[in-house]
Amino acid sequence: MADLKRTHIVMLCSPGVGHFIPIFELAKHLAHHDDLTITIITTQPITSIPDSYQTIINSLQSDIHLLSFPSPPYHSLPESAKDESRIMFSISHNLPRLRELLRSLASSDNPPVALFVDLFGVDAFDVAMEFKIHPYIFSTSSCFALRFGLHLPKLDDVLTGEFQDFLEPLRLPGCPPISPKDMPDFMLDRGNTAYLSFVRIFKRYVEAKGILVNSFEELEPVAMKALKDDEDVPLVYTVGPLVRTCLTGVVNGAGCLTWLDKQPLGSVLYVSFGSGGTLTREQMKELALGLEMSKQRFLWVVKTPHESKPSAAYFGGQTPESITSLEFLPDGFLARTEGLGLVVPAWAPQVEVLGHASVAGFMSHCGWNSILESILHGVPMLAWPLYAEQNLNALMIVDGLKVALRPQVGDNGLVTRDEVCRVIKCLMEGMEGKELRERMKQLSVAATKAVAEDGSSFKSISKLALDLKIL
Repeated sequence: MADLKRTHIVMLCSPGVGHFIPIFELAKHLAHHDDLTITIITTQPITSIPDSYQTIINSLQSDIHLLSFPSPPYHSLPESAKDESRIMFSISHNLPRLRELLRSLASSDNPPVALFVDLFGVDAFDVAMEFKIHPYIFSTSSCFALRFGLHLPKLDDVLTGEFQDFLEPLRLPGCPPISPKDMPDFMLDRGNTAYLSFVRIFKRYVEAKGILVNSFEELEPVAMKALKDDEDVPLVYTVGPLVRTCLTGVVNGAGCLTWLDKQPLGSVLYVSFGSGGTLTREQMKELALGLEMSKQRFLWVVKTPHESKPSAAYFGGQTPESITSLEFLPDGFLARTEGLGLVVPAWAPQVEVLGHASVAGFMSHCGWNSILESILHGVPMLAWPLYAEQNLNALMIVDGLKVALRPQVGDNGLVTRDEVCRVIKCLMEGMEGKELRERMKQLSVAATKAVAEDGSSFKSISKLALDLKIL
């Protein structure tokens, strides 16, 4: 009869590695409370999750149950549909299946008391409320990004014209000044379906019973205070950093860990633009030549370039096997940098790489998961945002936390080889890089303490578990 008293939570996860990793890690943390049981629903088939992340699934405890809904018919969307619209479609298409599942669970011996959704799942609120299940939001980005999003409906009401035409930066409580270049890309066209959808989504945040944020108070004290002081915002729980832990039996991507073992301590720049990020062919050439000019050791995870879509690999899922040629790199580049750098197709075990003693810097697309992983391991960054809210993240780590440098984009939209070389040498050799590294080490200590017993996020997760039990 003990199982009948267990608090049951359902978590609905949007497609994409950037969403399911923090959801899975949150479930694992909550499952440490013995009287909780969790059902995770992915809106993409489990078999479509890259092999490199299957270990995460295999590590789930017995009281975490995993279900998956089929992928929707994406082909019915226009080719111009943004990734955000495709993700929202995956949720809306599966709402009838969610309703049937919740109906079944609601009549079981252990009905769920709460439904957790991420940014794109707010339309599932209506389904949850049909069965008197309390809705919660899990914000997989920063407190800063959450604060900005909650202001979006107000900005939409009071401001006219396109945001990219504003001459002055936006100044919002709890946020650094936000210039047009730092805004999420969906805000560049207020008539776009994705923009209108986000305005509607953030309007619904106030309906949540609570909001979980994958951050920690010591990282963002000002933004967190602004959220707590806002009477219109539901109760906020900081639960981060929730990042993937090191894999056991990890596949050594192209021998990169073995290669790192042979490099001097603190000598390697790790270059990766995440699971979904892609560069243009011309930009990839400039990056390659800049790496070569810097004469710094590097480990570079490359993807086949895409000429128009920086998130081209988000749904396409390039794999090491799918990249059969590196012809898109400059002629002779691999030969000239042999011994100095290592190029790895599509994927590397990022957590293990960032935790390696030879790695001293990280050139990143500024996805929030990557930022948290870098903070946890004390590795300063070069911020190269590509899409979604990554511009906001770059603003935060460069101007706010001052643990990253950002290369300047030229008038032609490219970061030139000279600029690439400059920022790399500044990070790896210069005094400014040393200062960034020292600040990042301090954040690393704070992040470790936050999730340790009696840390701020540990206490927040414990309070969340207690609050769920009394629903």
